[in-house]
Amino acid sequence: MKPLQIFQQPAAAPAVTSSRLLKTFSFTIYMITAIVVSVFPLYYSSLGYSKLQIGTLYSIGPAVGIFANLFWGFLSDKLRTIKYVILTVLAGQLIAFLIMFQVDAFSFMIVIVTAFYFFQTPVQGLMDSQTLLTVKHTGESYASYRIWGSLGFSFASVLFGLLLSRFGEQIIVYLAVGTVMIALLLCLKVKDSDRGPQTKDFSGLRQVILSQKFIFFLIFIFFIAASARTNDGFLAVYMLELGADPSLVGYSWMVGALSEIPFFFLVSKYGHRFKPLALLSFAGIVFAIRFFLMVFIDNPVWVVALQLLHGLSFGILFITAVRLLVQLVPDQFRASGQAVFNVVWAGMAGLFGGTIGGKVFDVWGGQPLFLFASGLACIASLGFLMLHFTRKLEA
Repeated sequence: MKPLQIFQQPAAAPAVTSSRLLKTFSFTIYMITAIVVSVFPLYYSSLGYSKLQIGTLYSIGPAVGIFANLFWGFLSDKLRTIKYVILTVLAGQLIAFLIMFQVDAFSFMIVIVTAFYFFQTPVQGLMDSQTLLTVKHTGESYASYRIWGSLGFSFASVLFGLLLSRFGEQIIVYLAVGTVMIALLLCLKVKDSDRGPQTKDFSGLRQVILSQKFIFFLIFIFFIAASARTNDGFLAVYMLELGADPSLVGYSWMVGALSEIPFFFLVSKYGHRFKPLALLSFAGIVFAIRFFLMVFIDNPVWVVALQLLHGLSFGILFITAVRLLVQLVPDQFRASGQAVFNVVWAGMAGLFGGTIGGKVFDVWGGQPLFLFASGLACIASLGFLMLHFTRKLEA
């Protein structure tokens, strides 16, 4: 048997995972994301870490993700498998979780969190690649799968917040380990999707990612993602400062995630009627307004209400960005192209938002932090609008 042969699908009819299984798997994957986004900041606070330390830990994920997304994405395309790469990274997450909750010293936490993010940051990109390749054969919309991720995220945010309020931080290890184990079991039944003729020459990938269109796209994706990641990293801590308890933090994430669903459907069904760059510019304006309004909030309940704008901003942004990405990257480079996108979307933008945002929060407080996030979104909106009028990306 040749090396790596076990990873390859036989040359037969395209293998397609059942719709129900893939949607359930997406639901579970985003439950893990809820732990990282909504539970980790609370856990770090319980250990007595400062806002700057929390920002540092938060920025590790994006920093590691820059390398991890490229490594696992390229490996996936090289071995022509997404399933077994996801299995590997989920197993790595499980081991990291088992170690993470045994330490509290900040120096040790940095090491474990670094290892964890190496396996965690590529998962959503790999999941999106699997979904996009699947819907190409089934004829379903990407949004019909992605909403199950939003449902999983919102469900976990509320459930985990309630459990934390009832049992305290000691319950986190059971939630984390149990969720990853469920994801592992589901992944075993997932089938790798066919991605067309095998490509041995990856020089075409360089041409794609270094093209003027792709670079312009990524530049302004960085600004709008940095705005969103700044909010993601410090929303929970800001709400705690306003007097919220963990369950209310969970409800805020639930409202945001559920608000995505109708816009995922609307943009998926009607988005083609509009120029994608104009839609991205509009999403940037909504992000800017949303974060600007955060400056005037002194009651955490209003934060939950304001999360309704998340659907209008992120819902339009994400589906439209994926639509452009599919146009810019051919299927044989799907995982690698998605990885490069995630390097900017979650890696570079998250690193910037975590480190600079953490410094702003630590020195000046939460209100200047959200003014900072609003300004980044404005830059992105103007950038996409400029590209729209100069027709840099659109035919």
